[in-house]
Amino acid sequence: MNSGNTEAKLWDFHGGVHPEQNKLQSTMESSAPARMPEKLILPLHQHIGAAAEPIVEVGDQVLKGQKIASADGYVSASVHAPTSGKVIDISEHPIPHPSGLSALSIVIETDGHDEWIEYRAEQDYTETNPSHLRNIIREAGVVGLGGAGFPSFIKLNPGSQKKIKTLILNGVECEPYITCDDMLMREDPQSIIAGARIMRHALQAEECVIAIEDNKPQAYESICHAAKGIAGLRVARVPTRYPQGSEKQLVQVITGKEVPSNGLAVSIGVVCHNVSTAAAIYRAIHLGQPLISRMVTITGAAVKRPRNLEVLFGTPIEELLQQCEVESKQIERLVMGGPMMGFALHDSSLPVIKTTNCIIAVTRKELGLEQAVMPCIRCGACADVCPVKLLPQQLYWHSRAKEFDKAQEYDLFDCIECGCCSYVCPSNIPLVQFYRFAKGAIWTQEQEQKKSDQARERHEFRQTRIEREKQEREAKRAKKKAPRAKKAAAPKAPPVDGAKMAEKMRDEAMSQRDSAVEARKAEIQAAVARVKAKKERATVQAGDATSITPAAPSKGDADKKNDSSSASDNNEQVQ
Repeated sequence: MNSGNTEAKLWDFHGGVHPEQNKLQSTMESSAPARMPEKLILPLHQHIGAAAEPIVEVGDQVLKGQKIASADGYVSASVHAPTSGKVIDISEHPIPHPSGLSALSIVIETDGHDEWIEYRAEQDYTETNPSHLRNIIREAGVVGLGGAGFPSFIKLNPGSQKKIKTLILNGVECEPYITCDDMLMREDPQSIIAGARIMRHALQAEECVIAIEDNKPQAYESICHAAKGIAGLRVARVPTRYPQGSEKQLVQVITGKEVPSNGLAVSIGVVCHNVSTAAAIYRAIHLGQPLISRMVTITGAAVKRPRNLEVLFGTPIEELLQQCEVESKQIERLVMGGPMMGFALHDSSLPVIKTTNCIIAVTRKELGLEQAVMPCIRCGACADVCPVKLLPQQLYWHSRAKEFDKAQEYDLFDCIECGCCSYVCPSNIPLVQFYRFAKGAIWTQEQEQKKSDQARERHEFRQTRIEREKQEREAKRAKKKAPRAKKAAAPKAPPVDGAKMAEKMRDEAMSQRDSAVEARKAEIQAAVARVKAKKERATVQAGDATSITPAAPSKGDADKKNDSSSASDNNEQVQ
């Protein structure tokens, strides 16, 4: 593999411009620590993603490096106390943002002792699991310091399914006026190189390339000297052209690969980080220190002593202006970031946050006369300089007409808002502002549509639940009705008439009485029949006796017999 300052082939990207640099002013003097302010205002939303959640209360004493707000969710970052002191407020405060809105912030009254918490450093990162390294970086609150503020540990975790070939450290710093990365590379290259090696280990990348524009010769030499002899690490000197520091353009220049539309560099095996982020990761791993400060460029025509300062987060910007001897009356506009992609601040009391890389105090003369906006003449200059190969004038027409669907058809969200189109427009049309407006409107519509879809889904779920419960109740009622229905289906007796019932009862009584009489008669007849049968048996026996003594009876005997028979008949009648 290549190492040190060995030159390698470079590629090119479409478009770009060459604005006036204005970098020399802030690099004439060495960087220095900013003065300690009386209080620090620390917004809990200093990064892309969800705001951190406070874990301290008003009145708590905190030490330097102590976590005061914990990351809320995966895409979030913790916030730490930049110095020791007392928490005096947790409430809404204005933040440096284009919207000018406020956000929940923790205010610390500094005690001047600058007392650190106890912290533990990793002895040998090469023996540490990459996952553990990422967790340390996450707990340290490290985010991208190139301006975006994306939580760094996420970009160091491409997933088991993706193989990273190249780690690119972005030291291009192509935007005019900004020199904080330049000064860091000149003064502390060892921290950047050490951080690069840690990041490469975390990603298991095959190589690491540090890219520096050729307008920074001192930074280039310093980094080359620090990287000399390190296998798998090389320094690339790229031509000066804006916006070469944009991730997709830099990836194309270094690797020759083009990041897909709506895609990420990781999809082609590349991860890109800023050189300042690498130094912050070095401090988090080797020193155990969380991210509590950063280098900030203070420059502009209203600044008598432009320079770079190492600033604690939460420091009011007005403190930095005073230290750099700014003539407040000459300030026409205060800009955070560069002149191409930065935004105006409405108040100098706003605090420095993790994404603050530059403060420009612009004078009226430096700003120039604002020229009137003219109609588009369809010259095509905007398309010639667009680094993403878009059609800016088409995006402009559709954004202005609020035809957001058509704007998206022209890949509106591929626009990196670099400002090249606005820079070359002869009609002075603020093209980027129209694109930002369209993106914001589309985002709002999507959020409203999402809420509407969720409401519809909840309503449909509720209707389904109500219908299911209704069917269950009906099934239970049907189950209960089944026995009664079966009983009801059996033949029913006709209605009872009282008179007929009484007559029926009388008939039944008479029938029972007749039955009893008939039964009595039957019993009497049965008795008479038994008597007769007995009499006949007696007669037969008497006849049998006569046949044994055949002598003829006398007259007297006959008379007695007759008398006896008569008596017997009479007795039988009596019985």
